[in-house]
Amino acid sequence: MNDLSVVVSRIFPAPRTKVFEAWLDPQVLALFMQPCEGGPPATVTNDPVEGGDFEIIMRADDKEIPHRGVYKEINRHSRLAFTWESPFSLPDSVVTLDFKDVADGTELTLTHVKFPSEESRDGHEGGWKGILAALMPVLAESKAA
Repeated sequence: MNDLSVVVSRIFPAPRTKVFEAWLDPQVLALFMQPCEGGPPATVTNDPVEGGDFEIIMRADDKEIPHRGVYKEINRHSRLAFTWESPFSLPDSVVTLDFKDVADGTELTLTHVKFPSEESRDGHEGGWKGILAALMPVLAESKAA
């Protein structure tokens, strides 16, 4: 099942720099990294350099869901790639975010590869769609450039 993948794209009415930096700022990440819409903020710690690690503790129904990884590539404002370890993914699972200028702002394409099952892949697809939806209002409210 290692060939299973998820690809999700969304256009954000914000500059590419702002969309990109939201993924590295732990205070901003905490606001949109949620397993369900309107959930409590996550707890985020990170060292946003290539080879640096991160930990995101999401909360749902009084449960804590740990996510960890290592930044594999940080190409400022165009690409971000990191490993993704959660209770529902394989240890060598990788998420890649590609950022592209478009007429209406920034197109973000998220690709997540390697899942233990189709059920896990489908769950992650829904989760990533929710996370990208949650990012929209965070970017609108954020003063970061």
